Parts: sequence; structure tokens; C-alpha cells
Amino acid sequence: MKTEDYLKYIVNEIHRTVAATTDDNNLPVTCAIDMMDADGNSLYFLTAKGKSFYDRLKKRNYIAFTAMKGEDTLTSTAVSVRGKVRELGFDKIPELFEKNPYMYKIYPAEESRLALTVFQIYEGCGEWFDLSKNPIERASFTFGKAKRQQEGYEITGACTGCGSCAKVCPQNCVSTDAIPFVIQQEHCLHCGNCYSVCPTGAVIKR
Repeated sequence: MKTEDYLKYIVNEIHRTVAATTDDNNLPVTCAIDMMDADGNSLYFLTAKGKSFYDRLKKRNYIAFTAMKGEDTLTSTAVSVRGKVRELGFDKIPELFEKNPYMYKIYPAEESRLALTVFQIYEGCGEWFDLSKNPIERASFTFGKAKRQQEGYEITGACTGCGSCAKVCPQNCVSTDAIPFVIQQEHCLHCGNCYSVCPTGAVIKR
């Protein structure tokens, strides 16, 4: 999928997220936030100016969240995003209410909506993780001007082909067709088993 597809999936297929910010002591604070709209390069949500959440967003200009869909662990799809936010103000409120009409029940009077403001996540990175697939499926994406950061593990030229890593991989995602072996990143759990057992130190953490 493209970045736009991941962002729209968050809004249309999951919608509810658990978001994290940090307080004045740099301690994490979580809250439930609905992602109400997305375009090809950003996400939009709203909050009230009187909330502590609003204060944390203004002070840090940063947010992280996870959105999950599924009946249980083995049917779950999760999308995690972290990125920079900026306040857009009230102008987009009518549009978000039209796209999310349940908000009229929470703020029924037009006057009551004056406390609301819109934030845009305009730059960040994300991780797609689908446990309903076998082997599992994962992918990363970026939006705005964020640069992709590689994570997980890879096998270097120091590999001797002993097979220790392949034996302990829970998703069987180590390709042994040639030396050095190759980790299929799109199926890797990032568990670190391969890193722990490699006798030559050929597996490195990215």
C-alpha cells in the first residue's frame, strides 16, 4: 500500500486510536483520540482548548498513537504513527463534523463547538503490522518531510551459512537460498532471536 492508503485506513477502517504525549516531567500520558480525516500526506483530529491534552500538544508539537482492529490478537491489524503536529484552528471544524456526524451528539450546540480546534499531523513515520497473515506482514511508511528509518535486523557478509538464525526464527523469514542469508523484512517480528544466536556476529541491529 501507499502512504495515503495507510492514513485512510486509520481513519476509515479503525478511526479510534490511543495517543501518547508527554507532560512537563517528560512522562508519557495516553488518551483516546479519533482520527477524523486524512489526505495523501497528513492526518487530522480535534480536541478542546481546555483539555490538558491540548496544552501538551502545544508545548511539545508531537504525538504518537496506535490504532488497532481485530477481534483478538491473531486477527489484529495495527498501525502506529509518530509525528509532528500543528494547530489549524476552528476553520476545519464544520468539515470534520460533516464527515463525523456523531460529533453533533457530543457538541450539539453551535456555541459549544467554539471550544474546539483542529490539529494536523503533517510529518511523521508509521508502522503497519498485520498478525492476521501467516507469516505476519509488516511495512513502514513516512509522510511529510520525514525520512525513513530502518529498524529490525539484517545479516551481513560475515554470515557463514551455519543456519542457526533460521532455526530460531518464529516466522521462518530467513531466506537461506544464498550466503549471506537474507531476512525477509516484510515478515520479520523484530524479536532478535537471530541476533542472539549468530556465532559470528553476522546479524546486526539496524
